[in-house]
Amino acid sequence: MANANGAKPQECMRLRARSFMAFVLAPALPISHWLAQLDKWSSNSPDFFRGRPIILDLAGSPLQVSEISQLITHLAARGIRVMALEGAETNQLDPLLPPLVQGGRTSATGEMLAADAAAIGGSRRQEPSSLLIESPIRSGQSIVFPNGDVTVLGSVSSGAEIVAGGSIHVYGALRGRAMAGSTGNTRARIFCNKNEAELISIDGYYRTAEQIDASLRSRPTQCWLEDRVLSIAALN
Repeated sequence: MANANGAKPQECMRLRARSFMAFVLAPALPISHWLAQLDKWSSNSPDFFRGRPIILDLAGSPLQVSEISQLITHLAARGIRVMALEGAETNQLDPLLPPLVQGGRTSATGEMLAADAAAIGGSRRQEPSSLLIESPIRSGQSIVFPNGDVTVLGSVSSGAEIVAGGSIHVYGALRGRAMAGSTGNTRARIFCNKNEAELISIDGYYRTAEQIDASLRSRPTQCWLEDRVLSIAALN
């Protein structure tokens, strides 16, 4: 509708903020060896990075601009698209590279959420610190819950995955991928009633199916992290 002067009113541009969970890759030298490790990991989880926002952590890395650009190209060839850089020095930045982001938090546990709410007088509603899934998780499904524990009353099919900021409890068979402590929680654990996992991980330390002792397959197990070593033991 035109205004009194006959001019069309201008539409107001809306600018809104949104937050998303991003996964962080921290390259280590030599890059060729790091890429080989990444390829080995990806062979067990070929779709893990598909459609996920990825941040490249360059903190303490001596890579130059040309080397960073080459690394991003190598990652893109593997279906990994880097959306931003973190921890980069001024001499590592270039207009042709992804932008630098700062202020990211590595943890979003229930304790942190509670502390945030208390800091503002409890006016903020505390988010749930656990997620209960009563149905089985089918192949191709991905459950991502950075706030705390995930409990699955059914089974987790091959090709499915769970990513939790806390611990993971599977009352049925775990045949897919389970990644606990994804936001830096080294005390997270993985429990399952029948261990047939393709991959298990706690705080980024992982084991593939080939690295899990045959005596621990198809039986109840628990997994935990101790001195940066992912341990697995039978529950009975």
